[in-house]
Amino acid sequence: MRSQLYKQIESVVAGRGQNAFFLLRYLLYIASICYGGAVRLRVSLFDRRILKSGRLPCKVISIGNLTVGGTGKTPMTIYVAELVQKLGYVVAVISRGYKGELEKTGGVVSNGKTILIGPEKAGDEPFMLAGRLKNIPVIVGKNRFEAGMQAVKKFNPDVIVLDDAFQHLKLQRDINLVLLDAKRPFGNSHLLPRGSLREPLSSLSRSHAFIFTRTDIASGFIESFTGINKYILSRPIYRTTHIPHIHKVVDSYKDTTCIDVSKKILLDINMLKGKRVFAFSGIAQNEDFKRSIEKISCNIKGFVGYPDHHSYSDIDLSGLLQSAMAKNVDFILTTEKDYVRIAHKIEWPIKLVVIEIKISFGKDKNSFKTFISGRLKAI
Repeated sequence: MRSQLYKQIESVVAGRGQNAFFLLRYLLYIASICYGGAVRLRVSLFDRRILKSGRLPCKVISIGNLTVGGTGKTPMTIYVAELVQKLGYVVAVISRGYKGELEKTGGVVSNGKTILIGPEKAGDEPFMLAGRLKNIPVIVGKNRFEAGMQAVKKFNPDVIVLDDAFQHLKLQRDINLVLLDAKRPFGNSHLLPRGSLREPLSSLSRSHAFIFTRTDIASGFIESFTGINKYILSRPIYRTTHIPHIHKVVDSYKDTTCIDVSKKILLDINMLKGKRVFAFSGIAQNEDFKRSIEKISCNIKGFVGYPDHHSYSDIDLSGLLQSAMAKNVDFILTTEKDYVRIAHKIEWPIKLVVIEIKISFGKDKNSFKTFISGRLKAI
């Protein structure tokens, strides 16, 4: 019953079955009006300084979005943190640690050289960040100000990069970067729970720059600008794409001898071209992962999608493996975020290829670098 209701709500939010679920759509619409009122009141209280926001003794860059679901915030956080580091600043990254054991209390995931805690305590995204970022500490905590002060005391950063913090008004920031999925930047244009908007479009006025993601697979991309025209003003707009790379290959049963391509052999993603593969993921946009591997020209013999942050059981993994073996595939593919949750849980008689996503600014690369550099110098 609960699962059926979830699917119906998902259909309404996705805009499917417009002639069905009329009562549910109406109830969700009423709830979204109430939610929107609460959000506007909260923003107003911060604007009037009735609710206080803290200021860290360093520069702060926020990576965020306006909708629930995946727009590529974590790979963008990696890109921005590494860019700022290359500009000569000492950098630390703070993530909420969603569903991790340390989400409420906070903690250090990585000191920049060593990962100190696992994904159960850190959460999926922070553990991923810690694995990808070199010489950049990663700290978790729902209270970003407290986590920021912990970072300042332990690592003395010049710049802190916040992962998924556009709505976290308790901490002041110097640069607000807002990511918008070029396919559906505002979802169905309704607020939660009728739609996927976390805030009204007017909140875009808090941004300093807009970054459209997945622009290579968005048809009618120019139409995306319609909703933000009055908020653009002099704010720059950048276009990015998601580029799949091989992060690891778990070879046969030897799960402890993974090939870490960041340290060892760089494997060409084209090695998967034409190969029979079975893929699975549990992220916000499973279809985007499927499209990514379709672009590699894999021969996809099966695909299974789970809800975001899915906790894989032994039964799940056994079922996936049996399905892959029944299809007689060459490789099993999953995302880096999913691998964090299943590493060492099961032996893989078929090679498991872990796919990571990297951000490409294409022609906008230099102008984005100039923008970040200029803003940091001006603060």
